[in-house]
Amino acid sequence: MTFCRTLANLLLTGTIALASTAHAAGITVHDARNRDVAVADFARTVSIGGAITEILYALGLESRLVGVDTTSLYPAAALHDKPNVGYMRQISAEGVLGLNPTLILAIQGSGPRETMDLLETAKVPLVLVPETFSEEGLIEKIKLVGHAMGVDARAECLATAVATDLAQLRALRAKVTKPVRVMFVMSLLNGRAMVAGHKTAADEIIQLAGATNAVEDYDGYKNIGDEAIVAAKPDVVLSIERGKDSLQADAVYAHPGFTLTPVAANKSFITMDGLYLLGFGPRTAAAARDLSVKLYPALAEGGAFTSALSAANCRQ
Repeated sequence: MTFCRTLANLLLTGTIALASTAHAAGITVHDARNRDVAVADFARTVSIGGAITEILYALGLESRLVGVDTTSLYPAAALHDKPNVGYMRQISAEGVLGLNPTLILAIQGSGPRETMDLLETAKVPLVLVPETFSEEGLIEKIKLVGHAMGVDARAECLATAVATDLAQLRALRAKVTKPVRVMFVMSLLNGRAMVAGHKTAADEIIQLAGATNAVEDYDGYKNIGDEAIVAAKPDVVLSIERGKDSLQADAVYAHPGFTLTPVAANKSFITMDGLYLLGFGPRTAAAARDLSVKLYPALAEGGAFTSALSAANCRQ
């Protein structure tokens, strides 16, 4: 009962705060739910999703942030300086509304559903940012976040810089003559590998790097057995760094399925920072370039990747 009363008060407080601070920003955002969301005040924004937080910092909007989620690992100042509302798929409505936000930006897939429903009930504008793993989807994500925050010009600046980096990446990718087969492995549990199929961030980053996803038969993530691993014939295993829970190279090479593939024979195992590799934020082109050079060392001889993003000043 105490929780319910507290949440009810927060819902009421959020509604009153929105009404009292609405200074008619006059912004309408068409979000991932195919809805038009009216944004009246973005002075107190909660960001749910590492890529959204990264975009907001790149646009110089960190002073408007009153809370972020645990996937907001870049820049490091985000989680250090801002209140943490929890993991994006396990958000607490009470934790978010307790920050008295005037706007919530949440990446598509945030949850649980009950929490998102409660946030909708609070009448605080909730913009669900589309998560489309593609070059076009990344550019649109930047523009949508910038529009919701009333900084379209800054967002256009950032989108242009990212588009320039993606163009450089396409030129680099064109030099690949024989794509390697990469299997993204999230984990190895009880002898079964959880791997990424199509329509995942891992699948798209593999393609952006000029390689081929060795998993071809399904979408999303799935646990597969030894026979499926052997049949996929991966040349390289790719994974993400997760501290003590990170997948280890020795575990891959000793796995019965991978011992019968080029992965073990060539000792081909790559790990990268998770948000950098799979976040589909402004640094995605640089992450794909780094992966590409790891897969094809000869590409590094073509000179440094000069990021337009690092040279751009889109913060004002």
